Amino acid sequence: MDTNAQPFRSVLYIPGSMDRALEKARTLAADAIIFDLEDAVAPDAKPVARKTLAAALKQGGYGKRFKIVRINALTTAWGLEDVQALRDAGADAILLPKVNSASDVDSLADLLGPDMPIWVMMETPVSVFNAREIAAHRQVEGLVTGTNDLAKDLNARTRPDRLPLMMALQTIVMAARAARIVAIDGVYNRFRDGEGLKHECEQGRDLGFDGKTLIHPSQIEVTNTEFSPTQSELDLAERQIAAYEESMASGKGIAVVDGNIVENLHVVAAQRMLAKSRAVAEMAEE
Repeated sequence: MDTNAQPFRSVLYIPGSMDRALEKARTLAADAIIFDLEDAVAPDAKPVARKTLAAALKQGGYGKRFKIVRINALTTAWGLEDVQALRDAGADAILLPKVNSASDVDSLADLLGPDMPIWVMMETPVSVFNAREIAAHRQVEGLVTGTNDLAKDLNARTRPDRLPLMMALQTIVMAARAARIVAIDGVYNRFRDGEGLKHECEQGRDLGFDGKTLIHPSQIEVTNTEFSPTQSELDLAERQIAAYEESMASGKGIAVVDGNIVENLHVVAAQRMLAKSRAVAEMAEE
């Protein structure tokens, strides 16, 4: 999957049972929407939510936003019916929770067929230990970090630096990068705390995540900003590419920008950044 073709800076959870939320999502500046049939929907409301969400997706109107449906786990009473109702409703991917191994993904792939992309919740210690094989599954195109569930299972304390979760966060990014798929950071629970969100976005971005899951529309603007290249970064990328191409053309073999040597690896990173910027601009044109 080409992770530069679609930005995933902001990935907003929306309850699949709420008509107003489903309608509002058509106007929000999120890059992707997770339409949730799992945690956000009470057990007795799941059958109605399933029908409500299927109708909304078939109606369309979500533009370039990447549409992900989080179904209930296949081990529950609702998972199979979720798949049957939503697999042809117009989603871009199905998000599977409670995954521990690649064999769990196989079970969903058998139901969906080979053409529907699968995303996976990475929310258990076992899933983190098996991250490489999960990410390498032929149908998996994205990993979504479930930091709340991970912290609960680890008996970890909540800290601003997320040090207790660092091994898991880095492992998930490593697995996604090895498989060349998308990696999304977990939610920030204090949705009215803009500064705290900004700090956690900066950390997730610097770790290598493509974006962050969100629980409230008010978090979109900060997240989009922090996961977008700055103008100075874009200017440097263009100068690095130009300097490297000039050095190759002249036969020098070495390019220097702002006192730093520029090698091919820097050019690749610069090209990736520019591609991401173009993708972000295309989202904004909607």
